[in-house]
Amino acid sequence: MGISGIELCRRFYAGVVGPQLTVPHSAALIGRGSEVLGFDDAMSADHNCEARVVLFVEDASWTPPEVPGEFLGRATLLEVQTLSGFFTEQLGFDPSAGLRVEDWFTLPEQSLRMLTAGEVFHDDLGLQAVRDRLAYYPDDVWRYLLISAWWRVHPELNLAGRAGYVGDELGSALIGAQLVEDLMRLCFLMERQYAPYSKWFGTAFARLTCGPELEPILHTVLRADGWQDREKALMAAYEAVAGVHNRLGITAPVELGIEQMWGRPFKVVWGDFPGALSAAITDPTVRAIADRWPVGGIDRLRTVLWKPADRRTIATFFS
Repeated sequence: MGISGIELCRRFYAGVVGPQLTVPHSAALIGRGSEVLGFDDAMSADHNCEARVVLFVEDASWTPPEVPGEFLGRATLLEVQTLSGFFTEQLGFDPSAGLRVEDWFTLPEQSLRMLTAGEVFHDDLGLQAVRDRLAYYPDDVWRYLLISAWWRVHPELNLAGRAGYVGDELGSALIGAQLVEDLMRLCFLMERQYAPYSKWFGTAFARLTCGPELEPILHTVLRADGWQDREKALMAAYEAVAGVHNRLGITAPVELGIEQMWGRPFKVVWGDFPGALSAAITDPTVRAIADRWPVGGIDRLRTVLWKPADRRTIATFFS
């Protein structure tokens, strides 16, 4: 592969762009691209993997310097932005003045990861301060999203068995696979990391602190031959993720039990994680939302309605 995309862009700024600038500016590799996330490889260079700098200036009409069309064998790209214009384009608003609770619920995790990853090469204008505001969710917003994520798991756990019981092994496997993703998303939240989009979701999960422990357990769910084996694997996966929660001390330790809903022959592990998390919420705005809508699915909503223009639509759910 040679040098990484981020190293290429760092050298492009230091050797070509930066020396020509005499105005206050900030410069970074930020936004779209596998190289921003640090996941680029040799295949990534086949498209949109330029020697690139996003250059922030105070005056949008400022004329940028000329740069060569190629640097170290790659095409070059110099994007000129203002801080306000860039973040408004990316998020639908300028977060430099702060974010409301409602704002956080409208922002897809993959967008937040791309805006807080990468690297700032130079910063006269306060780019890093804006990135710091976006670094991670406020504590009570985070707790609410954890509640939402647990409620994505709890109601579905018995359904893998229920589908398999009537001979629908394909449906049971599909439910099991969705539960694996939901448990993985819980882990991203618990370790306070934004989850990337699907191409790099598993790669990023493997780099979580809990990733090496949980990967083989989750693989067992996906490889199960029948619903009974899948049920056992899901119980083990739930217990493992519950163990991560308890070890991190996010709440007081939550005890686990095994339930058979309505006396049916499907076993599910249960711990009252939503209750423990809800008890710790003190922000009145988050408290009101949690009392009105303590359910899962918010991340799906943000993923489907991902465009900045969709923020108003999403915000109506929390007003």
